Amino acid sequence: MSKYDIIVLGSGPGGYVTAIRASQLGFKTAIIEKESLGGVCLNWGCIPTKALLKSAEVFDYLKHAEDYGLSLEKADKDFSKVIKRSRDVAAGMSKGVQFLMKKNKIDVIEGFGKLKSGKKVAVTDKDDKTKEYQADNIIVATGARSRELPNLKQDGKKVIGYREAMSLEKQPESMIVVGSGAIGVEFAHFYNAMGTEVTVVEFLPNVVPLEDEEISKQFERSMKKAGIKVMTNSSVESVDTSGKKVKAKVKTKKGEETLEADIVLSAVGIKTNIENIGLEDLKIKTDKDKIVVDDFYKTNVDGIYAIGDVVHGPALAHVASAEGILCVEKIKGMDVEPLDYGNIPGCTYATPEIASVGMTEKQAKEAGYELKVGKFPFSASGKAKAAGKSEGFVKVIFDAKYGEWLGCHMIGAGVTDMIAEAVLGRKLETTGHEVLKAVHPHPTMSEAVMEAVAAAYDEVIHI
Repeated sequence: MSKYDIIVLGSGPGGYVTAIRASQLGFKTAIIEKESLGGVCLNWGCIPTKALLKSAEVFDYLKHAEDYGLSLEKADKDFSKVIKRSRDVAAGMSKGVQFLMKKNKIDVIEGFGKLKSGKKVAVTDKDDKTKEYQADNIIVATGARSRELPNLKQDGKKVIGYREAMSLEKQPESMIVVGSGAIGVEFAHFYNAMGTEVTVVEFLPNVVPLEDEEISKQFERSMKKAGIKVMTNSSVESVDTSGKKVKAKVKTKKGEETLEADIVLSAVGIKTNIENIGLEDLKIKTDKDKIVVDDFYKTNVDGIYAIGDVVHGPALAHVASAEGILCVEKIKGMDVEPLDYGNIPGCTYATPEIASVGMTEKQAKEAGYELKVGKFPFSASGKAKAAGKSEGFVKVIFDAKYGEWLGCHMIGAGVTDMIAEAVLGRKLETTGHEVLKAVHPHPTMSEAVMEAVAAAYDEVIHI
């Protein structure tokens, strides 16, 4: 039987990063993957969706060439080639992970892994042959998949999840997107930009419901301006797939209405991949579809750890990576601190982009803080105006007493690249005055952060 210091179960951005850090720390490491290296993120999530969204952005630029003083006879797209480019990008990234595994001398074991007693993992390969491996420490990083609602069963054809949404052979003329979290609105934006008639149905009062309310309201306006129909305070009660089109019964505040579309995309969240991996056999504790772990991702069973989407916390790639690194560093005996889940950035890559970190204004008020809130619109930004991307704003929230940076919320072009300033500033316990006195380059989108802070402290220049 092969023996390792660390075996990682799952090779997504949590798993493969964990394996690399473990190898760097001198552990003999193996990683088990049932499908493709890189997991959902690289193959069916974060990376290929960004490729699709880039095609949508370029297509939008072409359609508005005249706005930039350029002429173009006719902008058109080849949907199948757009999809192929996305798949090629994903395949390239997966090959990149293969290279990293070889470079770091990590053994890649292909097959479905199941935990066994005695710190073992039984791996069943594609030929249905099973082999056992042993390790001093086993880290579960099996991730999650698209969640199915009882009244919205996915058939992979007319009612689909995110996997099918990024690999359709033919562009649908119409689509209903159920759920307006990051996955839902990114696909809504992509298909709308490609020319599909899109309706978004959201159960809660606001789209992108985890965001600051002002961000949500601005984003809804942007969606409607782009031609996306938005139905909030609404729920899909049932779907009928018997005809040529899907008929969805939608319950609204005004009553029930029936929508018709070629496809319904279910984007109502995720379901963790914790079934049939041996948790029950080893009596590993779970709670509400998540594995219970301590601050350093140890389960109640000695030598078994879990990170990423399968544990409580934001189901984000960068969170899974950070958790995995922290987990193996703790196993190594390094002096590490628990992850600060209050300082995790969230990003949505639609148009306009959304990025945020820390408390919303409502959360800060409910926590009892006296606030200084500043906003700076991109309509007053020279760089944004020159780029033809003046939609949106930056909003900052500070504690009035001590100047603590409580939250930062952005909506606009390129804000997912700008949010790191707020994450780093909060990590370093930067005050509002320190941000204000740090000279920002002009003309850039990033100076909107400084301007928003200036607005919070009544020192704003450009509005």
